[in-house]
Amino acid sequence: QVQLVESGGGLVQPGGSLRLSCAASGIIFNFYNMGWYRQAPGKQREMIATITSGGRTNYVDSVKGRFTISRDNAKNTAYLQMNSLKPEDTAVYYCNAVSILGGADYWGQGTQVTVSS
Repeated sequence: QVQLVESGGGLVQPGGSLRLSCAASGIIFNFYNMGWYRQAPGKQREMIATITSGGRTNYVDSVKGRFTISRDNAKNTAYLQMNSLKPEDTAVYYCNAVSILGGADYWGQGTQVTVSS
């Protein structure tokens, strides 16, 4: 049974930081590209950062220089370090795992991030 469990969300003031974690189980983590997506109320889900099984990263322009995606294959966990948070970063953040062998695609349940003073 595959599970992706996000944690680390919460309420933070503008300019603050949060670190999200995505703990994976039931998959061979090294064989998966990992991604973080977010969905704000009334908007479509958007990709914000991805990291390949080999560690190559990609970011949407709106978070470049502020967010950092990483992974610890020994802990089967992906992370999203979010700095200089803005109110427009408020959304539900989702973890995604896609098999490098094709076919398998899994999502976490999401964690709420609210940036407000």
